[in-house]
Order: sequence, then C-alpha cells, then structure tokens
Amino acid sequence: MKSISVIGSGTMGNGIAHVFAQHGYTVSLIDIKSEFLEKGLATISKNMDRQVAKGAISAEEKETSLARISTFTSLEEGVKNADLVVEAATENMSLKLDIFRQLDQFSPAKSILATNTSSISITKIAAVTKRPAQVIGMHFMNPVPVMKLVEVIRGYATSDEVTQTIMGLSRNLSKDPVEVNDYPGFVANRILMPMINEAIYSLYEGVAGVSEIDTVMKLGMAHPMGPLQLADFIGLDVCLSILRVLHDGFGNPKYAPCPLLVNMVEAGFKGVKTGEGFYQYTPGNKDLVVSPRFSK
Repeated sequence: MKSISVIGSGTMGNGIAHVFAQHGYTVSLIDIKSEFLEKGLATISKNMDRQVAKGAISAEEKETSLARISTFTSLEEGVKNADLVVEAATENMSLKLDIFRQLDQFSPAKSILATNTSSISITKIAAVTKRPAQVIGMHFMNPVPVMKLVEVIRGYATSDEVTQTIMGLSRNLSKDPVEVNDYPGFVANRILMPMINEAIYSLYEGVAGVSEIDTVMKLGMAHPMGPLQLADFIGLDVCLSILRVLHDGFGNPKYAPCPLLVNMVEAGFKGVKTGEGFYQYTPGNKDLVVSPRFSK
C-alpha cells in the first residue's frame, strides 16, 4: 500500500487525505471542481499549521506532507495507479453506487475499494462491482486528524485478507480500528443517532430547552459535547439521512426521524455548515449561542 486515492475534498475527504499524506503515503485527491480541491488543500494546510503550532509536527514535515498530495478532477486519472481508493463523497446512495461502478472500471484490478459511508450498506455498494471481496467500509470519525477510531466494516463478501489489510493500514495511520459487520448504521451510528433523535424529540415535546438538554448529557453522562450541539456539528441533513437508512433498514419505528429534525433540514437549517441549527454559529465567535428559534 503506497498510493491512495481519496474521492471528495470536503470535511471528511480532506481529513482522510491529510492523515494518509502525513503518514508517508502518496495521495491523489479527487473532486468534480478545481475550486473544491483548492478549498480542501487550504483546509489541510490550515489544520497542519495547528499541528505545527502545537509541536505535533515540524514546519518541514508539513511541507513534505502537502507535497505528497496531488489533485484531480478526472476520476479515471485520479485512480489509475491506486492501491486503495477511499470514497468520501456525499452520503447519497445513488451517487455512491455510481462512483463504485466507475471505480470498478477505472482502478487497477488489485485495488481495494473502500467507502467512508457512515450508514449505507457495504454489501449493496460492493454488489455493483465485479470485485465484492475487495470492497470494504472504512468509516473515519470527524475531525479525521484528531479522532482515533476507524470503523472497519465487512460487507457480506469482503475477504478476510482485505479486512486484515485495512485493519493494519488503519494502525499505520496511528488509528484504532474496530471490525464490525454490515448492518444499518454499523455500531457508531446505530447507537448515536437514536440518542440524538431522542434529544430532538425531548426539545420538540417541550421536555427541556436546547442548552438544558445538552447540559444534562455533558454533566450527567460525561459527554464532551451535548447531543444537539453534536448534531449541528455532524450536520442535521446527515443525521436525517442516517436515521432514514436505519428506519428503512430495520423497519422499526424507534428509528423514525423527529418531525422537528425533518422541518429544520427542509428549511435549510443544517447546523454549523449553514450557520444555524440548534445553535447559531458566527465566524470568529466561539461562544455557544442557542438559536433564537429555541430561546425562551
């Protein structure tokens, strides 16, 4: 494993590219527009600057790591030499299936094809390729350069060899991989999303306010971030998408998204990415301010 292709230069994609490059791998970062790639590289550089300021890496190591990353707007060109492809595109089933059909066509026969999906079936994704044994889930946590966990998800046909390769590779990235099987939401989101959904229901039903709900979970359960703030950080649209995957996959009403979450996403209030969710977010202001829509 030397050459890594990462599809998507957004929050997760640029974080994954950052970690691979920092650990000595040659990285091809792929997106549909050059301006997306430029923004992704700028984010990587900024995050590495933070590491330099903290003494985690040297300025020379930063420059060496950045030099390992090349950018492509052509999927075919970006994956033609890949030992491993990590797809980190938008959490959309039809988009991911289309990408994997193309990856199967354009990447070398030896390539392992991984997806960073947080909930979509690895087995279903693998089924659109001619190499299902070489398709696996590699679910990094956000922010990727900081969080240690990688959920390594085996599809129904994923081989033992590929699974062990990805477990070992994750350890080479100074991550702690956990092997799980392919069921809706895997482990992380199967447990996390119902908690977030229940927190939103508690707000929706008037049990308590935004800051009160988050304070109970932070002080009472030792969570570093309350569930409503965490939902804003993840993206309310992403939370809704994952809950729908859980609801559809299990057919259990306990996974039904709260109507308040549905309304907020449809109205465009998606959390940090849009500047408002359960809290308001202003550039340069680190204070946690409850959205006026939920203020008493």
